[in-house]
Amino acid sequence: MGFGRVEDLAGIAIVLTILFSAILAGYESINRLFHPQVVQFLWAVVAASLIGFVGNEIVAVFRINVGKEIGSAALIADGHHARVDGFTSLAVFFGAVGVYLGFPLADPVVGLIITVAILRVVWSSGKEVFTRVIDGIDPTIPDEVRDAALHTKGVKDVTQVRVRWIGHRLYAEVNIAVYPDLSVEAGHAIATEARHHLLHHLTYLSNALIHVDPLTASGEEHHYVSGHDYGDRTPHSHK
Repeated sequence: MGFGRVEDLAGIAIVLTILFSAILAGYESINRLFHPQVVQFLWAVVAASLIGFVGNEIVAVFRINVGKEIGSAALIADGHHARVDGFTSLAVFFGAVGVYLGFPLADPVVGLIITVAILRVVWSSGKEVFTRVIDGIDPTIPDEVRDAALHTKGVKDVTQVRVRWIGHRLYAEVNIAVYPDLSVEAGHAIATEARHHLLHHLTYLSNALIHVDPLTASGEEHHYVSGHDYGDRTPHSHK
């Protein structure tokens, strides 16, 4: 439907939300260093913080694992967001324990430590999300696509491989070369088998578009159209 990039935008929004959480946590921690506040109902605070940490960590593990299974950077980032909430609960727990032991500044100090941990989560999640946005791909994937296509019967060369993410789906475009004396039907059959081979052996691919070239004219340079006239338009070319 053309909305695959919405997931990337959602990932960016989640990373920015985590960053905002880190800024807010850091601000509150620094503020409490200079303006200490009395923490009341310590046992209730400890119990709530432990429940919050365990609950958020369970959600975080689930979302991150599912995100990795389906290749969703946004869902993985959302899992890290839940983990950040868990870190915040953990900070409350250690802060409350420190206050109970007679260290009133334990709360803001632990808050600053957790802020640093959250910023590390922002960095790791941000790299993955923004890499997807700019079509970043693991450099080993195009090589795997090329090797899989070359192992298809009838494919004599692979001259071009393009791979890109759209949301959590990975798509490939592959130019294969076959013997030039084959019929269109035979070339189409090889392309169909190459696509099947790719999707069967590289399960992370959602789809593959196969372009067939004759072995004597394979490669993008053979697709260029030199300068020509077209009716009353200005002479032009296509590359």
